[in-house]
Amino acid sequence: MSEVNYIKHLKVFYDKTIDDQRFNPTHISLYMALFQLWNVNRFQTPFYVNRNEVMIMAKIGSKTTYHKCIRDLNKWKFIKYKPSQNPFKSSEVNMYNFWTSNGQVVGQDVGQVVEQDVGQALVSYYKHNKHIKRNKHYKQENQNSDYLKIENDKDYSQPL
Repeated sequence: MSEVNYIKHLKVFYDKTIDDQRFNPTHISLYMALFQLWNVNRFQTPFYVNRNEVMIMAKIGSKTTYHKCIRDLNKWKFIKYKPSQNPFKSSEVNMYNFWTSNGQVVGQDVGQVVEQDVGQALVSYYKHNKHIKRNKHYKQENQNSDYLKIENDKDYSQPL
């Protein structure tokens, strides 16, 4: 695992995308989601991604758009993408280290052979710890109200 300078890497990426007319916001969003996952995995090369998780992070709603953009990033040499043909296995992604003086580096060594780990577990990056905000003011305000009119204003002339 080579050292990755977060700021330099993103600066070089943005510099490359400014003049490249092929990029649209979805490509940039997808790359940023992949970069974040690479960071979470401590810049391991390769790392494995779950399509649904990446789509949520990149705010991509269509599988077609996701596949088009990730294939484009692979074709344009921004990432190295090896799709998993099994829907229960993660796909393999290598991020190029743009800011090194030697150019784009994929592995640790020049002759390194990368193999997919068959036992790779699908672990979600997101933790389901969102707290549901309840309207406490509304509850406190209406806590003393008598919806069934048990204590007062009971009208016995109304049918049940």
